[in-house]
Amino acid sequence: MTAAKDTPQDGEPEVLYEVSEAIATITLNRPERLNTISLPMLDQLSAHLLEADRDPTVRAIILTATGRAFCAGLDVSAAQNRTGAKAGQGSALSDAPAAVSVTLDLKSAPPTVLFNLDKPTICAINGAAAGYGLDTALGCDIRIMAESAKLAPAFVKRGIVPESGGTWYLPRLLGWSKAAEIIFTGRTLSSAECKALGLADVVPDAELMTVARKLAAEIAANAPLAVQSSKRLMRMGLSQPFNDHVHHVYLNFVQLMRTEDAREGMASFVQKRPPDFKGR
Repeated sequence: MTAAKDTPQDGEPEVLYEVSEAIATITLNRPERLNTISLPMLDQLSAHLLEADRDPTVRAIILTATGRAFCAGLDVSAAQNRTGAKAGQGSALSDAPAAVSVTLDLKSAPPTVLFNLDKPTICAINGAAAGYGLDTALGCDIRIMAESAKLAPAFVKRGIVPESGGTWYLPRLLGWSKAAEIIFTGRTLSSAECKALGLADVVPDAELMTVARKLAAEIAANAPLAVQSSKRLMRMGLSQPFNDHVHHVYLNFVQLMRTEDAREGMASFVQKRPPDFKGR
């Protein structure tokens, strides 16, 4: 589990970024506000996701948070102040009692950026994920939850909808009926319920980041071009007819067979040794 703390150190960014052993770790770092996402954090999160995706040394991305919550939603205090609300009245969007008009560039917003990443993403959910935090977790390829964590899709309880991808992800992950039950009731899901539904693997709190990094390292050991092509094809397959999809699969397969990594993969198999992939 990420180390808990009450407030960021002086001058410390609200979104942390670190690359180590081919793994980029992006950490929401506003624990005193339960990692609610401020407007500046939206830009920071998108920028770090794109940075990791463009970095040829990065082969997997872990998204997590500091403190006792993963993310309690969008913090709209600045937007409320802009519309005439008194300073200090803002809170997470999932808790906001009134509608707030906020104009966002959706093409560069984190949910869209996250969906379009080629690098594999793992969400290490260290605590409660509500509202925007829930949708962000759903947008990652793989989710690992601490036992104490929970998912809170309380949108309809606040008079709003899952605004950042939840209505797209949940029916695909769980099927229409179960997704409808979760979204329409807004019921909080424990980590045990999430595991039973197949939404996430669950581990003891203290082992969260160890397990997430172990999985990321296992992914990173494989041919990165093949992993990224597989992810792109999976994404394309969500909206393609089968005949169109297999055509794109074949084109990707032919391109990959021309790479050094493909030759290394075949050679290491024949020679019965671990492969050493270079990403080219």
